[in-house]
Amino acid sequence: MGLISRLKEQDQELTKASRKIAEVILADPDWAISSAIAGVAKRAGVSEPSVNRFCHALGCRGFPDFKVQLAQELAHSQYGQEARMTRAVDADDDIEQVIDKIFDTTHASLEASQAVCDAQTVEQAVDLLTQARAIVFYGLGASGSVAIDAQHKFLRFDIPVIAHIDNLNQRMTAAGLGSQDVAVCISYTGRTLAMVEVAAIAKNAGAAVIGITNALSPLANECDLVLPVDGAENTDLYTPMTSRIDHLVLVDILATGFALKRRGRLQSSFKQATEVLKATRSPQKTE
Repeated sequence: MGLISRLKEQDQELTKASRKIAEVILADPDWAISSAIAGVAKRAGVSEPSVNRFCHALGCRGFPDFKVQLAQELAHSQYGQEARMTRAVDADDDIEQVIDKIFDTTHASLEASQAVCDAQTVEQAVDLLTQARAIVFYGLGASGSVAIDAQHKFLRFDIPVIAHIDNLNQRMTAAGLGSQDVAVCISYTGRTLAMVEVAAIAKNAGAAVIGITNALSPLANECDLVLPVDGAENTDLYTPMTSRIDHLVLVDILATGFALKRRGRLQSSFKQATEVLKATRSPQKTE
């Protein structure tokens, strides 16, 4: 049974404070998943700890986890963006229909990911990255391209960074990480056994592990922090498309947050990187 159904059925069994929170969420679920805990507490007329207790009573790990589960339910239900999220390409579609469907599902997936992107969790992830001795990005298959993109973005910063997309290399490097290092594991489903094992190896080695993945997946359980992505893609039929865009956006958010956090220390490294890249480009023509 989903969160919304459970809230409706248990309405009379809830405490007065919980009933107020439930009423606010049921009245506008889309608003709830895009709001901070303070916003929900204010609208319901309760305290923030009351909202947290409400979430734990529903089996969630806290308000961010509650928002993830609620957003996943909305993505698959009449309350959310079902019409756009389920617009799979058909064999007889013409190119105009393909264009519309791909753009629509990508927009919907990005909106769903933005709704569950918790600012506090992102801030914690950025803090871990800026304080790291070294950063390692891990991804397999389609997620490997995201790991390579992350490496490219973070190479401009004054910190050792590398991406590994081969599982043997992943396992060996994960075992060699230490308490000052950060591993970022990227997986759409979070069910790829090899990636789950890599996260566990890195965690056992003492590294902080950040997951860009499904918040309810086995991989998420091995991570210290999770940036959730769940775009309702059927990866048994297609190579992940919209989820890959979600992952790339989250990488951009982390890289931008990193740059803002350490902007005072990055000017020289940015300048050096720019000078090195100049030699690889032809002169720009002027009118």
